[in-house]
Amino acid sequence: MIAPTEQQLEIIREQLGREPRGLAGIAVQDKAGVPLVLQMELLVDDKPFPTLYWLSSKEIYQAIAEIETAGAVKLLEQELADNEALREAHLVDQQRYVDLRWASASEEQKEKIEALGFTPLYQKYGIGGISQWDKIRCLHMQYAYHLAQGSTIGRILDERYELGLNLKLEL
Repeated sequence: MIAPTEQQLEIIREQLGREPRGLAGIAVQDKAGVPLVLQMELLVDDKPFPTLYWLSSKEIYQAIAEIETAGAVKLLEQELADNEALREAHLVDQQRYVDLRWASASEEQKEKIEALGFTPLYQKYGIGGISQWDKIRCLHMQYAYHLAQGSTIGRILDERYELGLNLKLEL
């Protein structure tokens, strides 16, 4: 995770169209230093933030919005239901995400989460805050996780829609 410079914070404000809330740092940036994925705090205003990684790139966001609009989520969920190996790989990604999210917390953050009674939520909710791990809540959050850590669904998006190639991602 990278601490953002003032210039990067300005880019993030422009990308989001608002002041960022719960920003822990930059998880992924391109070669020019433009933030693509933000890492978020686990708690914002003493409430769990739904995701560890937030896609900030407008270009990637728009490309994924078009993919979602074309029905990719339902298609991928059907593939997860029909393909045991794919489903198992996706479930491994979900568990890895949960483990990573908890491991990213400081001892002080863990104590606060426990004191607020939210610990079970951090064990139950996967990528994008979903409780049904064999489903897909949002391709934006899936792809943000993929860019930061790598994932099965993200690899499929890259292969089928050539996101990395079409967007000329230079990480």
